[in-house]
Amino acid sequence: MPRHTETRILPYTPDQLFDLVADVARYQEFLPWVAATRIRSDSETEMVADLVVGFGALKETFTSKVRKTRPASIEIDYVEGPLKYLHNNWNFRAAPGGSEVDFCVDFAFRNRIFEAIAGQMFDRALRRMIGAFEDRAVALYGAGAPGSKSSSAQSAA
Repeated sequence: MPRHTETRILPYTPDQLFDLVADVARYQEFLPWVAATRIRSDSETEMVADLVVGFGALKETFTSKVRKTRPASIEIDYVEGPLKYLHNNWNFRAAPGGSEVDFCVDFAFRNRIFEAIAGQMFDRALRRMIGAFEDRAVALYGAGAPGSKSSSAQSAA
């Protein structure tokens, strides 16, 4: 059951980071393995969305409920699909030079074979996904303040 928690300081405002993470409809444009998205419902405080995630010919669709508290947090909970469970949360706080971002993801597959594969590839895939969010922030908002820094990652599997 992979779980990862990380804190970073990024040179963007909490509003900018909130908007980037909340824009689920555009995930397929920049997140690896996201082949398609469909927003079932969306309001200021809640969204229900389907993501089609694929690795080659293998594709799975899962549905999540996204709770949004602008600009402080986004919480994602699994509704249906191939997982046993998924919980993901983002917290954004103003900090000197930008924002402190706390990120946590915890999930498990129903299928033990997928679980074993995910455990082996989890750290590499997660680094790639986090990098994709950071690259998207640079593309949308610019490189930010010089001298910005990231804290080290902490993960547990």
